[in-house]
Amino acid sequence: MRLPQIPVNKLMRYGLLSALVAVMVACQMPPTNPFASQSVAEPVSQVASEPNATASPAEKALPPQPANTAASQLVDIRSINPRIVLDIRYATPNNFTHRSLYSQARCLLRAAIAADLSQVQASLEAQGLGLKVYDCYRPLAVQRKMWQLMPDSRYVANPAVGSRHNRGSAVDVTLVDRTGRELEMPTDFDDFSDRAHLEYQGGSAQSRRHRQILQQAMNQQGFISLSTEWWHFDGQNWQQYQVMDVPLEKVKA
Repeated sequence: MRLPQIPVNKLMRYGLLSALVAVMVACQMPPTNPFASQSVAEPVSQVASEPNATASPAEKALPPQPANTAASQLVDIRSINPRIVLDIRYATPNNFTHRSLYSQARCLLRAAIAADLSQVQASLEAQGLGLKVYDCYRPLAVQRKMWQLMPDSRYVANPAVGSRHNRGSAVDVTLVDRTGRELEMPTDFDDFSDRAHLEYQGGSAQSRRHRQILQQAMNQQGFISLSTEWWHFDGQNWQQYQVMDVPLEKVKA
């Protein structure tokens, strides 16, 4: 498109910026603000509420760890603290897939994460309470099966990235009393609804109080809560661990 000719005296009379605007008007071009920012900040509220929606650089950078090395870096929580109650749901059909996904009902974790969990158990015992574990280390092959059934990153991590469970650095837990009886929570395990969110204020006052006790006990030992699942906690420094795909029965811990 050829620009119209503008006399030099007009450029001098109105100044350079005014002349530029005159050219744009003559060309029927919308004026632009030369001082406006060229970038727009992305809203962060959705990403914060969906922590698995995008992968962090740490999650993208680490390839799956060789099976023999991974197996040697996992410990069985029963060897660290046998007083922690186990209810490994994915070793039974009592989970959202309605299938048994594990060959064994074991809680395997990185050694540092297991030690922190044992400290949580000790602090709860002083209150006449304890932990029940639903899930710990999860092989990547199982993660793929879960993603096929529930491809929603708010609740199931994309196996292309890997879950913190696949790193042996996350746990799903609840509270029990001194007899091992499970305490009331706002929902059951694997309830993929708003009622499982930490901000949910429905249900009984007692269930919300139990949720708060669990959150405080875990956070005090450095575990990181997940906003969409009251039962899920990431261990400290989970970023330093690689994804693993060794079956539970291959770990000799």
